[in-house]
Amino acid sequence: MKHAGAAALDRLEPLLARIRTHAALKEKSRGCFYLKRRGLVHFHEDPAGMFADLSTPDGQDDRLKVDDADGADELLRRIADILGPGA
Repeated sequence: MKHAGAAALDRLEPLLARIRTHAALKEKSRGCFYLKRRGLVHFHEDPAGMFADLSTPDGQDDRLKVDDADGADELLRRIADILGPGA
């Protein structure tokens, strides 16, 4: 599974825009978001679809399929949970 290229990220732009609304996150390169110094989420493309790798506070990486509304909403919910209230 390779990191998402420019064309794949173009398809995810509405999701990326929603992630960018979290002021605590920094997008160091397109589609790679950091919380402080720790990578939080980045994207991969695969014949099976588009996936986000989300680093959880306990140090695990969860892979979420995000090329449909339910998957994108789940990613956004999980990011909000990690960031906490008011994020």
